[in-house]
Amino acid sequence: MSLKNLPNENNIYETERLIIQKISVDDKEFVFELYNRPKFIKYIGNRGVNSISDAENYIINRFLPQFDRLGFGNYLVVTKDKGEKIGAVGIFEREGLDVADIGFSLLEEYEGKGYAFEAAQMVKSIGMDLFGLTKISAITSKDNFSSQNLIEKLGLSFKNYVTLPDDDEELMYYETE
Repeated sequence: MSLKNLPNENNIYETERLIIQKISVDDKEFVFELYNRPKFIKYIGNRGVNSISDAENYIINRFLPQFDRLGFGNYLVVTKDKGEKIGAVGIFEREGLDVADIGFSLLEEYEGKGYAFEAAQMVKSIGMDLFGLTKISAITSKDNFSSQNLIEKLGLSFKNYVTLPDDDEELMYYETE
């Protein structure tokens, strides 16, 4: 995938159909909506984002410090044609994992259209090509088959099962070769 307009101090990238940009405090309403969808809670977990204020604090305390420290993090996914916020894709330093982890979530009404793959492929390229990550990992629950398929389509292979600190769910762990 071509990294159009890179390097890019505004953290805004484009694919054929999407704009992928650094998540900001202005996205607090969207983060609140996304993080409270039943599917997000089922597959990713309850992040304690119970109000718009919680979403703002989550962005300020969780997402922005990683961008400041590493230059990459969680990106908002927006459609080019209508400017709709449809999801988020990011590369995260996650406690319990030695390799940076790619994660993604879309509003259900935008699933099945190839947006998650398109966005995740770009974010994977940002991490590896722009920031020099030599490996990327991914984790998913055992029953999240659509995420497993997307992770494998991104070129990651299943390695083993892991349990993250302060969690009791055994997750599937994938990694680039």
